[in-house]
Amino acid sequence: MSWIVLVASGMFEAVWAIALDATEGFKRIRPTIVFLVALVISMLGLAYAMREIPTGTAYAVWTGTGAALTVIYAVVRGLEKPQVLKLLLIGLLIGCVVGLKVVS
Repeated sequence: MSWIVLVASGMFEAVWAIALDATEGFKRIRPTIVFLVALVISMLGLAYAMREIPTGTAYAVWTGTGAALTVIYAVVRGLEKPQVLKLLLIGLLIGCVVGLKVVS
């Protein structure tokens, strides 16, 4: 269960990162609320997962999941160019997250 919560928390990390950009320096209320809610959910999930998963592993999975999803979102939305090397590196990042689960 901790791994499911951890990956979900990483997804919420991507949500708050994307929402943070949309706040325009906390000038827009709706993205600011989304940012705050997603941030709290993400941190609570990370804290829950760290009760059973070692800190280093949990943090690596949390940030890796959030970073990969944030880049994928940006590419899909056309905010970043889908460069082959970038997509390969994101694939490797996802592979590392899966690898951490396998060795844990």
